[in-house]
Amino acid sequence: MTVNPQTTLLASRFSKAALTTTLLAASCLTAQSQHFDKMQWFNEPESYSVQDGVLEMDVPAKTDFWRISHYGFTVDDGPFLYGVYGGEFEAKLKVSGDYRERFDQAGMMIRLDHENYVKFGIEYVDGLFNISAVVTHHTSDWSVVPLENPIPHLWLKAVRRLDAIELFYSFDDKTYTMMRTLWMQDNHPLMVGPVAACPDGEGFKARFSDFKVKHLPDARRAEWLQRNQAK
Repeated sequence: MTVNPQTTLLASRFSKAALTTTLLAASCLTAQSQHFDKMQWFNEPESYSVQDGVLEMDVPAKTDFWRISHYGFTVDDGPFLYGVYGGEFEAKLKVSGDYRERFDQAGMMIRLDHENYVKFGIEYVDGLFNISAVVTHHTSDWSVVPLENPIPHLWLKAVRRLDAIELFYSFDDKTYTMMRTLWMQDNHPLMVGPVAACPDGEGFKARFSDFKVKHLPDARRAEWLQRNQAK
């Protein structure tokens, strides 16, 4: 069989063009609002509603997500509504709540499994609002940014790139401030969505809206394409 060099060159160019088109299409994807009523529950609460794109739940009393450190116990029983997302992405969510008791909290969770997750959002501690993040890799840690005054709502953003997740918050959905960067195993699908907990109190109402997840082109694949296009 005789291979025409010109045909081989055209096939090579076509392959590179196809890859370029695929990555460009991915990079142009806009964030799409996710439908709460099509997502799955982990620890479904007894009372919740979804109306006009807003999820409102009665957060059950004595619920939380925490593993081992400081307190010596493990709990994994808070309400968490999630979708599953592979690859790299940007997730956003607006949260608010009628916080009343110590540790009342509402936010976003990104979860690989029961030993690897992050939850971040607003947490009410000793009469103060805090932007809070709990990162768990077998054991949990906790970090906070105290706020001087109560806030009506908070926007959250998480960006997953390779084996890291960056956490951001905003008071107006315009200016975002980075709170933390954490490790999370790459090349594994993650569960992402609204979460709440009420460790000490008797429950409260939490509201979530504007949940959007935008696919981001894989960084390693983009680098590979750039190197191979140059050849």
